[in-house]
Amino acid sequence: MIKEINVAFKTDRNKPYNIFINDNFSDLKDKIDELFPDTKVKACIITDTNVSKLYLEEVKEVLKDSFIEIHEYVFEAGEESKNLDVVEGAYEGLTLNHFNRKDILIALGGGVVGDLTGFTAATYMRGISFIQIPTTLLSQVDSSIGGKTGVDFKQYKNMVGAFKMPELVYINTSVLNSLPDDQFASGMAEVLKAGLLKDGAFYEWTINNFLEINEKETEAISEMIERAVNIKRIVVEKDPYELGDRALLNLGHTAGHAIEKYMNFKMSHGECVALGTIVAAFISWKREMISMEDFYEIRDMFVPFNLPISLDEIDSDEIVKLTKSDKKAENGLIKFILLKKIGKAVIVKDVTDKEIKEAVDSLVVEWD
Repeated sequence: MIKEINVAFKTDRNKPYNIFINDNFSDLKDKIDELFPDTKVKACIITDTNVSKLYLEEVKEVLKDSFIEIHEYVFEAGEESKNLDVVEGAYEGLTLNHFNRKDILIALGGGVVGDLTGFTAATYMRGISFIQIPTTLLSQVDSSIGGKTGVDFKQYKNMVGAFKMPELVYINTSVLNSLPDDQFASGMAEVLKAGLLKDGAFYEWTINNFLEINEKETEAISEMIERAVNIKRIVVEKDPYELGDRALLNLGHTAGHAIEKYMNFKMSHGECVALGTIVAAFISWKREMISMEDFYEIRDMFVPFNLPISLDEIDSDEIVKLTKSDKKAENGLIKFILLKKIGKAVIVKDVTDKEIKEAVDSLVVEWD
């Protein structure tokens, strides 16, 4: 049964948008037709080389009667494609095929596809409507929701971007069956993060249902995604442009992004967020905001979801330096998200280099 979540923040069409959760693509055409009853518009599906092999033809077939033309733009899969050169390729294709502001872009893929398509939509002809069809757990529970789009600039992640709300988000949970295990685990870091920062009961539910979740049982996955999406919806509605509380969603990301850069993006985003969350929890414990027991529970509960809790080695001084180049730093101050308890996060701006260094050093396991 399809689930519907309304996000009370208006899109370019001056309407709130809906997030639909289903276990197939059967309702996708109806939901798009309700939004765009004029079939005289064109659509361009933007996707990557991995997803195109799996779902591009299926989505084109479902939507073949919804548009006068359906074009496609397929780029090489991977974070390294999330750059302005690939966006330029999209601009060229849209221009050559005479796309105008009444036409539609469709992001079919994970976070890289969604972010890049959203940025293209925000900037092509000063704005064109777009739709999110996220195909990874990470994008379903996080990046497809809330309107943050962007691409990487040189070694700086998401440094060039814009806010652009999708007209709708359609989540088909069955696509997770084709998702590699490491990418599913990556998405679980964001799920656990959501519970830690806003809903302790959901965090405990996730831990208690780890077997069903790892087996990708339909009902458990659907409930998990719905609850995680609702947490992000609540935060985004309150602060759509990240002027205040939306920064809470960055739990684990300050140190996580630094670790990601340090590792040359050889670790997944979710793995780095897990390690970054442990860093934040460690600082929270040392500040006596949470108990030692809470810290070890937070750390150890990443393990059942196949996420790392330690590293063989890391240069903590370099991590400190990288946190200061993060786009979330303000006037030289590092904005850290810490935990007052499981289910309640707070924003702090006085975390010292020494605290970060000690927390990062705690990730390193000494082998005999």
